[in-house]
Amino acid sequence: MIKHAVLQLKPEKGNIKGNLELLKSALLDLKAESPDVVVLPEAFLTAYFLQGGVRELALTQQELLALLQEMYQSLEWTGVLDLVVGFYEREGGTFFNSCAYLELGGRGILHVHRKVFLPTYGVFDEERYLSRGSRIQAFNTRFGRVGMLICEDFWHTVTSTIIALDGAQMVYVPSASPARGFASQNPGNMERWSALAQAVSAEHGVYTLLSSLIGFEGGKGMVGGSLIVSPEGKIMVSAPAFEATALLAEIDLERIPAVRYDNPLLADLQGNLPSILPDLSRVVHRGEK
Repeated sequence: MIKHAVLQLKPEKGNIKGNLELLKSALLDLKAESPDVVVLPEAFLTAYFLQGGVRELALTQQELLALLQEMYQSLEWTGVLDLVVGFYEREGGTFFNSCAYLELGGRGILHVHRKVFLPTYGVFDEERYLSRGSRIQAFNTRFGRVGMLICEDFWHTVTSTIIALDGAQMVYVPSASPARGFASQNPGNMERWSALAQAVSAEHGVYTLLSSLIGFEGGKGMVGGSLIVSPEGKIMVSAPAFEATALLAEIDLERIPAVRYDNPLLADLQGNLPSILPDLSRVVHRGEK
């Protein structure tokens, strides 16, 4: 069993030091539970709507590791702590919306995913300030093979398909989603997240762990609605809208083979990939002379 904690928190815009203290406080509250992996939302260290402030507040991977290792050492945590955290990344003169998977007290940064799909509609204007990532891949951790997707990345189901085909057993999804659509009890995008996470998990036989920001930024309310979904596509635990929450769940990777045996959609896709790749290439190059 792998004990996970998905944190739904409200960071303060632009206050990296204060947000590290918020994280430290949340981890101290969880210390007795001894989670193996803690998952944080998109852009947690600075909040989401930075716009031009990205240039001043983005961190290199080395700076991120140093800050989090210092915070971890102050916790006097027993053993290694794995952490998934969203942040704005700087590499030279290029900036990305990224999330990192770290072993604190262990091997450090294992993988960094850079958001591929940068929304530029409605209230969003990411591509004005950020560069796109170019890779979608799974990677190995001490607990198994996992993947990370950031917010809109997950809304394009081809991304989770790639990660599942690459061997992922768990998909971590840091998100920052302003509430919209109020025709039902919960905001419409919150219900969309729930339906999508259940569908992805059920199709591929993976655990999906969504960690979503809360709080108001520039008059826009981040919806929350974090959740953990089983490989059968059933919600194990979920968080309410707009409330700070810590979701706890034990994940059993031994369940995945049986689930995929009973519902072999991923195996069917793997077997048929050679026959559909020519059509994928045709669609990609459609219109070219």
